[in-house]
Amino acid sequence: MNKIQIIISSVFATCIVALFVLVFVFQFGGKKNNTPELVQVDEVLPIAVVNTDSILQHYTLAVESTEQLMTSYENSTVKLDNQARAFQKEYETFQRDVLDFQRKLEANAFLSRERAESEQKRLQNKEQQLLKKQQDLEALRQKLSNDFMEQQNVLNKQLADSVQQFLREYNADGHYHLIVNDAVVMNKVAGYDITNEVIEGLNARYGK
Repeated sequence: MNKIQIIISSVFATCIVALFVLVFVFQFGGKKNNTPELVQVDEVLPIAVVNTDSILQHYTLAVESTEQLMTSYENSTVKLDNQARAFQKEYETFQRDVLDFQRKLEANAFLSRERAESEQKRLQNKEQQLLKKQQDLEALRQKLSNDFMEQQNVLNKQLADSVQQFLREYNADGHYHLIVNDAVVMNKVAGYDITNEVIEGLNARYGK
């Protein structure tokens, strides 16, 4: 039997970044005219850019939560691997017993028919037990995988909500018309990046 492992194809950080590939739109309070104003080319646009990779690397909530999730994943993997190893040893012992039984049958080594039938029944029961254990291992593998993905999704949403809520507070005065993830910016221009300010604000709020 092949070694059973939890295979998680998605990269944790990538999943979180995917949630941040969105545009935060803010409007100045009190404006009744929805017609967009023309902006002169030489003016600084009311737009800001945030780098989500940096937020994931330096936002304390993201760092601590990711570490906890990875530790949980590693512990689950060890648990599953230990059970799989124990099953493998038990299965190999069963295979040796089956071969030994076949050799004894061919050599007429059993003293009576009853002893041969008793050993055969024992092996059949053992086979059923091993089949049940194999099914339980697969169910556990699936459960651990599902639990990990669920925890990952919860954390992704928590981080996305935290950042969005902070940006609403950060831009409560409507200074920026747009705050965008730098993943959607084709050509970055100096002076629009507020990532450091956002990280400092997030960590200050989290520290409280």
